[in-house]
Amino acid sequence: MKITVTRQGIRKNEVYFTADCGEGKGIWCGSTPVLPGEAQEVEFELPALFMRWVDIVPAAGGNAIRVEGEQILLTGILENIEEDGTGYLRLGDELIMFECLGEPMALGGCVEIRARELMIYPVNL
Repeated sequence: MKITVTRQGIRKNEVYFTADCGEGKGIWCGSTPVLPGEAQEVEFELPALFMRWVDIVPAAGGNAIRVEGEQILLTGILENIEEDGTGYLRLGDELIMFECLGEPMALGGCVEIRARELMIYPVNL
C-alpha cells in the first residue's frame, strides 16, 4: 500500500500517514527513519491477538483506515480465517494478516478491526 507520512507521533518511531483509503498511525519498522512528506510503499502487520465479534465486527461497507482516539480502525473485506486463527483482511488491493480467536464469522463480508497497534514495514521494490 502506498502511504505518505504526514507527521511524527509522540512514541518512538510512531508516524501518522495518509493513504488512498484514509488516514492512520503506526510504528515505522524500517531500517532508516522516515520523514514527513515522504511517500513509501509499505505492508501492514497487526501484532495483537483479536477476538471475533469483539475486536472484529461486521461493518456497513467500504475500504477505510482511520484513527479513533488511541485505536486504529481498519474496514475491509474478511477474505479468510484459517483453522489456526490466521485471518486476512482485504483493504483495497492489499491483504493484511492478523491472528484471531472466537466464534466463526462469515467470509466475504465487510468487517471493522479495532487495533491498538499497527506495524508499518517498507517494501523494497
